[in-house]
Amino acid sequence: MNSYINSWLDNFERQCMIRRAIQINGNIMDLAFSRMARMMPVKKVIEDSLKALGFRYVVSYSRVSGISGMNVQDFLRLSAPSCDFVQGDEYDMGDDEPDAADSQSASDSLDSSGRGGTSGSGRGSGGLLGGPGQNVIDPLTFFSTVKNVLTDENDTEKVAFLVDWSNLLFGQVNNLTEVERSWLSLIADALCDSPVSGSSMQMKEPRSLIIFMCAGSAGLPPDLFINNPLFASISIALPSIREREAAMTARSSHFKLKEPLVRTGRTFAEMVTLTDGLNLRDIDNLVRLSNQQEKSVDVNSLVSLYRYGTRQSPWEQLNHGRLAAAKDELRQRVKGQDQCIDSVYRVLIRAYTGLSGLQHSSKARTPKGALFFVGPTGVGKTELAKALAQFLFGDEDACIRFDMSEFNHEHADQRLIGAPPGYVGYEQGGQLTNAVRARPFSLLLFDEIEKAHPRILDKFLQILEDGRLSDGKGETISFADTFIVFTSNIGAATVEQGDERSVAAQFKSAVEHHFTSVLQRPELLGRIGDANIIPFNFITDKEILRQIARAKLEPLRNRVKEKWGITALEFEDDNDALDFIVSRVDLRSGGRGVLNAMISYLFDPLSEFLFDCSGMAGQLRGRSITMSRIGPQFLFDIS
Repeated sequence: MNSYINSWLDNFERQCMIRRAIQINGNIMDLAFSRMARMMPVKKVIEDSLKALGFRYVVSYSRVSGISGMNVQDFLRLSAPSCDFVQGDEYDMGDDEPDAADSQSASDSLDSSGRGGTSGSGRGSGGLLGGPGQNVIDPLTFFSTVKNVLTDENDTEKVAFLVDWSNLLFGQVNNLTEVERSWLSLIADALCDSPVSGSSMQMKEPRSLIIFMCAGSAGLPPDLFINNPLFASISIALPSIREREAAMTARSSHFKLKEPLVRTGRTFAEMVTLTDGLNLRDIDNLVRLSNQQEKSVDVNSLVSLYRYGTRQSPWEQLNHGRLAAAKDELRQRVKGQDQCIDSVYRVLIRAYTGLSGLQHSSKARTPKGALFFVGPTGVGKTELAKALAQFLFGDEDACIRFDMSEFNHEHADQRLIGAPPGYVGYEQGGQLTNAVRARPFSLLLFDEIEKAHPRILDKFLQILEDGRLSDGKGETISFADTFIVFTSNIGAATVEQGDERSVAAQFKSAVEHHFTSVLQRPELLGRIGDANIIPFNFITDKEILRQIARAKLEPLRNRVKEKWGITALEFEDDNDALDFIVSRVDLRSGGRGVLNAMISYLFDPLSEFLFDCSGMAGQLRGRSITMSRIGPQFLFDIS
């Protein structure tokens, strides 16, 4: 086949015919498609490709399992003459089982660290670590054999050595033992001394090589491959859309779903989108999970159950009836910002219809929504975010708030995603990634975003573009089921009060100037989208301020009833009391000014009254308090 399903396999086969050493890292634990479009483990795909390229032997090696793909006798035949193998009675190749002396000798050949023995029991520099019939060979012998084969002028054997889990072979780069350094020297010498092809025919044939399979890109000491033209690194990424489509097509008949998984059908397209970020073994696991359900399930419920352990996504519970009532539900908590609520409603409709994120990619798993609330302090930005979390996820605690003034230095991104390996706090992870991992269905509120260091904003670019973020441990966190809200006071000190349209234009202009000229991050606004920048207006309508004051009285009544047993807390004249409180409000501070006025003129006098009465046990329980105003003061009467 000239066209490979895997994006990496074609490059791997090309490099195998050019280089003498290859490092393969990344998604090596996964399944993959072979050159013949068969889905198999990655290691098996590699072995099949090597054999198809003309390698006579593909010899796999690991510290524990030893070698496979070649029997021990043939392998020892390839060994370097310098290796001092002890033969005779100790290694009687005709025996089926090792005797006690052999087993003890094998144990003695391991040094105290568990690495291959270079001294001890008369074995010399290496050899078998197990008795006859076992394939366990110490690393020194293995790499000596590799050197012998790679430096052979004739290279008649055409051997591909495949070192499995090579990231477990070496210790810390800066703390290698002498034994490990000797292994590296053998590998480096083998590459350096490998002969050059002399004829055109030889250049078309494969040459013996060594392949290291590592879980991460830092599995080998960098001195081995940096600036080494004989060495290539190939990273196996998570499966592409094409690979996931091919895997689901191959497994389509095994899924147990409400609707059949037909390649041209809607269910198939949904499954491809929902499995973004999963690998092919995950898709195999989804097949098993679907068959373990008592009833057939839809694809959304299946993927939600697999990813998060919950059968029902809150996004699936949104329906036409609930969304139709969204405006009224949000207006009960946020007063005087009807235009902002209308804008939020349009974003919810877009998320419900599945059209959010299409400005980035038709297949993107971006957050369900991203809003930028800008306006003066105390006008309901944070309150609207909390109300939105309550509406979407049924719990105000689903609003996870990050005060961005705490992330105003350059390396604060480590608090969000976690410190890199080797640094303090690596094991703890990041505040943001941990929160989304623990609660994937949540509203993420980034308060006062303009106070964050510009480096932090780069993380949001990736979240908004790809819907994912890798933490310090290298694990990828999906933000596909989150809703993101940024809040900001940019321009609040300079914007002049006026009609709603004028104020909105001034705030938008201030935001654009700040991100373009001050932070030099205009691309962040591009990711959010101009339609999702929602300016809040100043609250100057006294009737709205009265509504806010009346709403703030409810928590007060609940608290005194819970703590003191007071059955009722009422004004003698509601309108007069609320008008007095509103008259003391600084209009530029909005709803927060209402609360400040209530604390000064009502809450503090009431707390002193309750304190004076607290000395008489039971005087307040079961009774009511009437509040009357005389001048700038409130008086309290128990009845």
